[in-house]
Amino acid sequence: MPMPMRALSTAPAGCTILCNHRHLLSLHHPYQSALSRPHARSTPSIFHSQSPLPRSLKPLLLLTRAAESTPPPPAASSSSLSNKTIVTDEEFSLAKVSFGVIGLSLGITLLSYGFGAYFNILPGSAWSAIMLTYGFPLTIIGMALKYAELKPVPCLTYSDAQKLRETYATPILKQVRNDVIRYRYGDEQHLEEALKRIFQYGLGGGIPRRSAPTLQMIREEVTEDGKYCLVLVFEAKALQLSDFEQRQAKFASFFGPGITAEVAKGENDLYEVRLISNSTP
Repeated sequence: MPMPMRALSTAPAGCTILCNHRHLLSLHHPYQSALSRPHARSTPSIFHSQSPLPRSLKPLLLLTRAAESTPPPPAASSSSLSNKTIVTDEEFSLAKVSFGVIGLSLGITLLSYGFGAYFNILPGSAWSAIMLTYGFPLTIIGMALKYAELKPVPCLTYSDAQKLRETYATPILKQVRNDVIRYRYGDEQHLEEALKRIFQYGLGGGIPRRSAPTLQMIREEVTEDGKYCLVLVFEAKALQLSDFEQRQAKFASFFGPGITAEVAKGENDLYEVRLISNSTP
């Protein structure tokens, strides 16, 4: 005997729910997802709705179609990315080796072994006098070199600038680069003579020596018009950008000929002096 059915409620937009006291016979809505009803195609629905799409859902449908039709952003050119890769300096040179460290290492080694051999702690007592004789001066020389040592500054080189350096960088720019990336002895700072002439320490219109800028790093890059550029990054806590701008022509004159000098303010107390070669590829 079929059980009686009755309508409990009528949902908006043409959805009617019919049930008996125990079982739900049918729940159909025209916007019900087909994924939630995997048997919808095989089982015919006893109710069918022809209701149109509500206005509140039309903007969502338009946004969805617009998002699907939007093309992906173009990928960056691989050639431009490769030109901006940083090149590591793997060229070996004795100028990049600290002679102070070498002298100290050899001197302390000879002294240690010489004393050990002299007191018969280590073998080779016959050579202890020679090791002590050479160990003392090597240690003293190493300490002196280490005290007077000026460490090289970091050099950041881009691959496109490296390709232009040998052909379009002026001889003075190459010399400046080679001088500041090696160990120096007896100098208080890199480019000391150049900064002394440009900023005129202690002279009229100059700056006090204690306010002198200090070279922190250099950078090799290519300008927007394709020219080789050597950037000198200075730290100057007591100076302003105007102090560098007033001496912009002096930078070009000292590191010239064949270059153009530009100055810019960096982060914190850093200032950049851009030495641009006038040679065009």
